[in-house]
Amino acid sequence: MLKSLWAKFLVLLIAVVAIGLSATFLLRELMVKDFRVYLEGEREDRAYWVTAALESSYDKYSGWREESIIENTVWAMMLGIEMKLFDTDGTLIMDTDMAINTLSPFVKKRVMAISERRVKESDSPFSPYALFLGGRQIGTLEVRFLLPQKEKVFIRRSNRFLLISLLALGGIAVFLSIVFSRKMTRPIKALTSAAAAIEEGDLRSRVGTSGNDEIGRLSDAFNRMARKLEVQEALRKKLTSNIAHELRTPISAIRGELEGMIDGLISADKETLKSLYAEIGRLKSILNGIEDLSQAEASSLMIRKVHLHLQPFLRNITERFRKASMDKGVSLELSCDDDLAVGADPDKLSQIIINLLSNALKATEKNGRVWVRAMSGGDKVRIEVGDTGCGIRDSDLPFIFERFYRASEGGLGIGLTIVKELAEAHGGKITAQSSYGKGSVFTLLIPA
Repeated sequence: MLKSLWAKFLVLLIAVVAIGLSATFLLRELMVKDFRVYLEGEREDRAYWVTAALESSYDKYSGWREESIIENTVWAMMLGIEMKLFDTDGTLIMDTDMAINTLSPFVKKRVMAISERRVKESDSPFSPYALFLGGRQIGTLEVRFLLPQKEKVFIRRSNRFLLISLLALGGIAVFLSIVFSRKMTRPIKALTSAAAAIEEGDLRSRVGTSGNDEIGRLSDAFNRMARKLEVQEALRKKLTSNIAHELRTPISAIRGELEGMIDGLISADKETLKSLYAEIGRLKSILNGIEDLSQAEASSLMIRKVHLHLQPFLRNITERFRKASMDKGVSLELSCDDDLAVGADPDKLSQIIINLLSNALKATEKNGRVWVRAMSGGDKVRIEVGDTGCGIRDSDLPFIFERFYRASEGGLGIGLTIVKELAEAHGGKITAQSSYGKGSVFTLLIPA
């Protein structure tokens, strides 16, 4: 049972409750102990009051006067003290019972009514107090304290209240421990079930999210992961279909021409061989694209940054596209500060810019415009590649950097994925803005 997370949470919460209740018992014992110490101090003070009164009476009357002794004995009884007074020879002079019996019936009734509110401590002995006057002992006072009934009632009621409180609060605490332990583990169980469903191939499995605590954020992260896995799986299936389609065309062409040669319908001349060679080139391009993506994904381990001046670097790349842009009737512009520099891998950064420029030229028709701009952005360098071409649909824009996603016919949909991988390998990022039918702007941000 303790293997389950719910059981562990429950045991932990009940242990906390038990510790809290134990602390309550300990606190109660300490409070009662302090209360009893306080009462003992009060009783000692009353005993000293009585001894002082008796010594004062002896001094006043130059001996033990019965009326004064009876008065002090009754007063001691009302203070909760049962007493015996002895002279220096050990002869009993007065005790509480003797003094009470000398009172009138009315006064005796009143005094006894007061004394009934007190009880004798069972088998408690008398405590002796020596009486002195002028440094000479004049007698001995023995006292025994009577406990007020209200003190016993207070302790008894406090014990009953504590017991009821512990049972009530302990029961509530255990109940809440069960409720909250189930509530805390319910989303974890849901995550476990969803993860098991994904393991079985159900990538549409999701968990409910509530609140902004750690479990809520974990559930949200799990759902995002599941969505990405679902997208990746859809892209993988699409890739399989796309690769099969892309490979089928050149393979079919090659096979058709070879069958024609075998059957003697097509002569094995130079033109036919060139056609076969071109189709093999298409096959190689497809395989190279897949290999480029694998290398881009591992590029973070192969980045070799150098101090790179961007103006000559970008001018060299744009000049390589100058003839293609002129042939297509598209203007190609470059804007970059002369002193702008960046720490980057020249080969990888060149691959990013070439890929973006190639896409921009493909998307732009005659009389259109393609531009490359580089500028400083604080601790980042901002490189823009924009065009006035066909643009990207809003429905496609969020997915253009996903591997194997194709917003239009042609290609494998890995070019922008490679750009994204290489940008992140430099510690930067790539973003895109587009207006369908009007053009697109890709922005690369990398540390300066």
